[in-house]
Amino acid sequence: MRRREFITLVGVAAVMGPSPTRAEQTRKLPIIGFLGPAWSAQDFEDRLRELGWIGGRTVAIEYRSAEGHTERSNEIATEFVRLKVNVIVTVGGSPTLAVKRATSLIPIVSISGDPVGSDLVASLARPDGNATGLALNPISLAGKRLELLREVVPGFRRLSVMVNANSPGFKNRMDEVQAAAAALGLEATILEIRRADDVASAFEALRDRADALYAVGVPLTFAIAPRALSARIPTMFEYREFVDAGGLMSYGVDATHLWRLAATFVDRILRGAKPADLPVQQPTKFDLVINLKTARALGLKVPESFLLRADEVVE
Repeated sequence: MRRREFITLVGVAAVMGPSPTRAEQTRKLPIIGFLGPAWSAQDFEDRLRELGWIGGRTVAIEYRSAEGHTERSNEIATEFVRLKVNVIVTVGGSPTLAVKRATSLIPIVSISGDPVGSDLVASLARPDGNATGLALNPISLAGKRLELLREVVPGFRRLSVMVNANSPGFKNRMDEVQAAAAALGLEATILEIRRADDVASAFEALRDRADALYAVGVPLTFAIAPRALSARIPTMFEYREFVDAGGLMSYGVDATHLWRLAATFVDRILRGAKPADLPVQQPTKFDLVINLKTARALGLKVPESFLLRADEVVE
């Protein structure tokens, strides 16, 4: 099945939810509740399959997405508790904390910025609760991302930073980015968004005021990439999926590796391990991805040395 078709099917499943017939068929199977973006589902399922967990045969997976609406996370968390799922996978600080508030018993595998700072776990080595997973925030890459932007964007002086203000610990992330910008002599403007609907007004606010845009974390919507392209603003993202959507470049964790690790956590929990006994991991592999088509549309000439260093070039 092609990736686009897979994502479409996942999106439909997330909207429809379980039918009575499907619930009857799968009620004896362990259930994974998955609260996150549809684009991550294929890598997650591929690794589960390698470990012996096949959707509909040896495990049931209930996909849900908050679709950029933070308040939806609370509803989905409550739904997972009602469904009595065996483990919940979450992406991002706000969805993870919503699930944590809903249950202290169901194991949680989280991919989030700062699980210690947000009180999700006691420590990376000893989570000491019902949650574990992957921690991304301790990895400071803001300076590297801005240096990469400066290599490609001539006369880069004014930076706009877009961040989901609902994310726990977002102020610490902003401090990190502002410090990195100051060290490079850049003027940084912070744009806080709380809903997907805020993106349009945010772009109005930065009209003619930014040489580049840095989207921190997982943005609320993929629409940021095409909007920035229409406004002729070069973009830096932390995840390569936004480069596929039209963003200029990304530097961050290898998403495939990330979701394979998450599936490994789920496998261990379904086989009897407790989250408290599974140390939180930090990714060590990072990829540079650049969209050459977007660069041409923006009138940017990407140095050959830059292209040679890129892990992937999107044509």
